[in-house]
Amino acid sequence: MFTGLVEEVGSIRHMHRSGETMKLTIACNHVLEGTQVGDSIAVNGICLTVTELGKDYFVADVMPETVKRTHLRKQSPRSLVNLERAVAAGQRMGGHFVQGHVDGVGVIQKRHPYENAVLFQIQVAQEWTNLMIEKGSIAVNGISLTLVDVGTDFFTVSIIPHTLQQTQLQVARVGDEVNIECDLIGKYLAKWMGPSQSGTGLTLTQLQQNGFA
Repeated sequence: MFTGLVEEVGSIRHMHRSGETMKLTIACNHVLEGTQVGDSIAVNGICLTVTELGKDYFVADVMPETVKRTHLRKQSPRSLVNLERAVAAGQRMGGHFVQGHVDGVGVIQKRHPYENAVLFQIQVAQEWTNLMIEKGSIAVNGISLTLVDVGTDFFTVSIIPHTLQQTQLQVARVGDEVNIECDLIGKYLAKWMGPSQSGTGLTLTQLQQNGFA
């Protein structure tokens, strides 16, 4: 589990492809502190397991499902990536619950300054915007952000200067792909409210019977 608060911007040092799998070597420093082989680190919002550690890098394997669902297939050596270690017990939760399980890939449609912030409009499939609400939470490349606006096939987020300077979004351009993870609570609600095996979703009667209305 992660918070969506990026600790460091690292870079891809090596990418070894074998069929539909990858082995990544990520150059970094801060996130190596206290990290051991077997620990989890979010790389642009993708939860990866550390398989090898060096003085200024770590290595992680990427399985086919991850390659298919994320933008890693479009990355290359020297690409910048957001890094965050898994949240520790007792640590402050400054962002929101981020699993590091990417739902899909979005594309940056617009990027423009707005007062002291920068607005990003990101195009995504409607199946993902159905899980989003205005002022709700979204993870973009592993960054916990607040949704400003939600359309049929896009959403908008506002990036403050600190976040822009401390994350990979500082170099993100229109046309770039980004990893998207929708809020976990929204996914559960959609599952509960959707059609069940009986053909109906959660009803007012069921809520009343369980003391919710």
